[in-house]
Amino acid sequence: MPFRSMIADKIAPLVGMEANAVVSLMEIPPDPAMGDYALPCFAFAKTMRKNPMMIAQSIAEAPQADCVTGVEAVKGYVNFTVDKQLYAKTVLNAVQAQGDKYGAEDVGHGRTVCIDYSSINIAKPFHIGHLSSTAIGHALYNLYNFMGYRSVGINHLGDWGTQFGKLLAAYELWGNGMDIEQAGVEGMLKLYVKFHAEAEADDSLNDLGRQWFRRIEDNDPEAMDLFVRFKDTTIKEVMHVYDMLGITFDSYAGESFYNDKMEPVIEELREKGLLTESNGAQVVDLEPYGMPPCLVLKSDGATLYATRDMAAAFYRKHTYDFAKCLYVVAYQQNLHFRQWFKTVELMGHDWAADLEHVAFGMVSLADGGTLSTRKGNVVRLEDVLLSAVERARMILDEKSPNIENKDEVARKVGIGAVVFGVLYNARIKDIAFSYDRVLSFEGETAPYVQYTYARTNSLLQKAADVMNETPDFSALENEFAFAVLRSIARFPETLKAAMEKNEPYLIARNVVELAQAYNRFYYEVRILDDDKAASAARVGLSAAANTVLHTGLTLLGVAAPERM
Repeated sequence: MPFRSMIADKIAPLVGMEANAVVSLMEIPPDPAMGDYALPCFAFAKTMRKNPMMIAQSIAEAPQADCVTGVEAVKGYVNFTVDKQLYAKTVLNAVQAQGDKYGAEDVGHGRTVCIDYSSINIAKPFHIGHLSSTAIGHALYNLYNFMGYRSVGINHLGDWGTQFGKLLAAYELWGNGMDIEQAGVEGMLKLYVKFHAEAEADDSLNDLGRQWFRRIEDNDPEAMDLFVRFKDTTIKEVMHVYDMLGITFDSYAGESFYNDKMEPVIEELREKGLLTESNGAQVVDLEPYGMPPCLVLKSDGATLYATRDMAAAFYRKHTYDFAKCLYVVAYQQNLHFRQWFKTVELMGHDWAADLEHVAFGMVSLADGGTLSTRKGNVVRLEDVLLSAVERARMILDEKSPNIENKDEVARKVGIGAVVFGVLYNARIKDIAFSYDRVLSFEGETAPYVQYTYARTNSLLQKAADVMNETPDFSALENEFAFAVLRSIARFPETLKAAMEKNEPYLIARNVVELAQAYNRFYYEVRILDDDKAASAARVGLSAAANTVLHTGLTLLGVAAPERM
């Protein structure tokens, strides 16, 4: 909206600052009674050598922009109230003109962002612990595309390591010729759990597991045949879950893809004198930076996660020339990313500053248990999604028994509820997974927003005859309409903040706030009446809310049913 700039143009000469700098300081008051925009004057105190309250008073007494109808100095702030009709007209015209691109910017024009997310493990279930990475990463993928970047979604498959040797050893010992494709990940998990249970009593099994993994590393035909079958079967199963979520990736290059790409990185570390020996291992000393050493090679010459992650980063920079490379991984890996990011920086690559760990909280079980694949203690994501869909179907049977395409709507509502439940809070917060909480259809949830969107669709169908009338924007000069306008007007800056902070929850909060405001407006204001011009303004507001709700849900990866 142009109002900040219009106000700032008048204020800038008074405070000796560029108008853009004044705009960056302006806020939207939490209480509409305080005005539409607020300017804190504390930043001016040092240069102007005045008390912020005095500065605020002098600004309030100066001539204001034409759009301003009221101004007040309060405790070092200047609160501005703008012309309500002009505000309504400006907001609604902007949404109508930009349509489903309302809020989009071209800030990423010509630049690429790589987003490493979900990253499931081969031969292990796609469980609820993967949901945060998957939902956050997908929302960021959508958001960066919307803001002009070219997003590259990367599923960095966990398809390497001694755990696969252990799985093959378990298959040799107890598989009894098991049909891998028929048994699926469930069968693999049982073997994996049995191996760890038996290895606690017989450590020689771990040696057998290492021997099998060495055979994989050496491309032994028998080992590779089993390994590829385990991998293909897992991917086939998890693709079904991704289809349910509506997610596709641009790359499935996993850890094994970088086997032949690590040596150049290791050699560069040697050439630049960054590798030192520690108990036979090769490390990068990070003590001057307050971190333990970054382990690059084990004493037996084996590579580690850091080695592979660096090789992957170099490959991505060479392949995509990214402006940003995001890693949507739980905060437990904070140190890991700090270590190898710093190592890439010490190698002299300035693009190390473009690597970012997008950390999120851990998922535990509501009863206090922890998720553990080794113990078989997992909550499968597919089960959660299917349960949510079933619950949604039951609610639709009760509330909308005659709705068309009920199964499709139930699918959108149920899956949307699970995804939105993860995205509604700041990503760093831990989640205690509970079926009741995730599947709740009350309060600040996706179904509530989806229902509001469907409500606006229904209204717009009924109001087709007034859509072409010239709107009387004075009909929107009430607290209920203006609350909707404020939420719509905030949407573009919300998207920008969500991208800058990599926080999709800001979008989720915005659309919930808009849904709540619109429902209050819907119940308190008669939208359609004999006054065609007033009706046109109120319908225009409904159409704008419809557009923003749809865009917000879509960016979050949540479907928006036309009817509910």
